[in-house]
Amino acid sequence: MTETDRNDPVTVALELERLRGTLEAGFARADGSLALLVQRSDQTDKQLADHEARLDALERTRWPLASVTALTACAGFALAFWQTAGK
Repeated sequence: MTETDRNDPVTVALELERLRGTLEAGFARADGSLALLVQRSDQTDKQLADHEARLDALERTRWPLASVTALTACAGFALAFWQTAGK
């Protein structure tokens, strides 16, 4: 290609069109990657909310265990004391 061919308006227009196509393809690929990241982020947010709800449910059901254990220990102590005092 000679210097006059490179400065030809038709050649310049064709090269610009090729660059435009390359840029559009690159932007489309980047757009797709960003959409995938947003989708994964949304899934992670839903999963985190689910884990939070499950953890809250576990915490609510766990507190009676300590109370039941303390009541059982007190009842056992009272029974042992009653048996010892009765002899």
